[in-house]
Amino acid sequence: MKDENNQNPASSNRENRGQWANKREYILSVSGHIIGLGNVWRFPYLCFKNGGGAFLIPYVVFLSMCGIPIFFLEVSLGQLTAQGGITCWRKICPIFGGLGYGSQVTLLYSVVYYIVILAWAFLYLFSSFHTVLPWASCNNTWNTDNCIDCGQNDSVYGHINENATSSVKEFWQRRVLGLSGGIEEMGSIRWDLAGCLLLSWIICYFCIWKGVKATGKVVYVTATFPVVMLIVMLILAESGPGLAFIAYPLALSMMPLPQLWAAFFFIMIILLGLDSEFVCLEGLVTAISDLFPSLFLIGHRRKLLLLIICGVSFVIGLFMVTEGGLYVFLLFDYYACSGIPFMIFAILECVCVGWIYGADRYYDNIKEMIGYYPSSLMKYCWKFITPCLCVGTLIFSLVKFTPLKYNNTYEYPWWGFAIGMVLALSSVLLTPLWIIYHMAVTPGTLRQRLKTLCTPAFDLHSSPKKTLYPETPPTDTELHALT
Repeated sequence: MKDENNQNPASSNRENRGQWANKREYILSVSGHIIGLGNVWRFPYLCFKNGGGAFLIPYVVFLSMCGIPIFFLEVSLGQLTAQGGITCWRKICPIFGGLGYGSQVTLLYSVVYYIVILAWAFLYLFSSFHTVLPWASCNNTWNTDNCIDCGQNDSVYGHINENATSSVKEFWQRRVLGLSGGIEEMGSIRWDLAGCLLLSWIICYFCIWKGVKATGKVVYVTATFPVVMLIVMLILAESGPGLAFIAYPLALSMMPLPQLWAAFFFIMIILLGLDSEFVCLEGLVTAISDLFPSLFLIGHRRKLLLLIICGVSFVIGLFMVTEGGLYVFLLFDYYACSGIPFMIFAILECVCVGWIYGADRYYDNIKEMIGYYPSSLMKYCWKFITPCLCVGTLIFSLVKFTPLKYNNTYEYPWWGFAIGMVLALSSVLLTPLWIIYHMAVTPGTLRQRLKTLCTPAFDLHSSPKKTLYPETPPTDTELHALT
């Protein structure tokens, strides 16, 4: 009789890996992550800044030719390999193993800084239960003599007093952030924000500590309520000209029952942020667990790993809730999690799957999984259209690159710029460093090394439910290529 402790590790890992209860929960989770906070406060600003409706033309083009193909590539690769964000690339093309590490480093940066937005939203939410919204007037201890009530015309007062500031802006800078003069003046921790940050992490932990089965139930609320709120606010926006392009707290204070709508709005912001944080955190935990399955896919060790990640991220996040924390937050947002690293990752993914592994071969794998070939447009996007568009965008971004400034006035010191570049390069450089290292340590001629490092794992197609191809033992040549 076999000892139960000596069962197949791969089989044991599959049993410990969580699975979605149904397609609906998966779709809601992905939808919540895709919508995110950017579509609430960044997308309208980009539309306004870049020509309004004309901005939608390049947006739709890039969404169709870059966003959707890359999204489909990544989710199908996860389905094919049944692995996390690191080991999936090592399975399909070992030479691109660094791509998995780089993407997870960026994911870690996103997890650390993104949740700070939730802390701000919680503070605004708690402030919404005052009789008078605290950002709607200048009758507060943090207001200055230059404060203007949000109901007044600040353009008129601006001609009278050049230093005039709105009550909304003073609430944000002086009450919420306690903003200092620069990153050189980090100041003390804003303990109310630190408490909101801790609350955000506690909610995140207990929403995903049991894996995707628990997360799938939570997203029924977190993914649907924000959509309903956005539709309601879109309908109400018809009663106020330009409401979508006015600062949200200011707009909310002008609506009927402002406390109610402010509470609903910031609950929506929190739920949108939680959706994105769930996916990022779950992806990071899954990647690390699959990298060390014998360590973290046993018993409650996955929960311990999640607790460690949440705890470490909370400690790092404390730097972003100090008086100079906004400047640190912007470093992460501008350098670590900006478009340039993502463009590089997208190009590398297309090269890996479209050219080295082979787009036709990958299409055959997809057919084996879903029973039919998807649109051939995806294949041509992976090979030609997406990498070309990403390369063009990357070159344009590098040519037009300017160091980060806060509010177009404050310039970061040289060491602030250096920290930003370290954040950006720490993820991007992992792929070339991985390639150089493994090319150096792999035995054989240059051609043999390339062949070995570009050969997918022979168990690539194994999945929890079925095997895509008959499991024939590898030949001596194949075994030699994998060693």
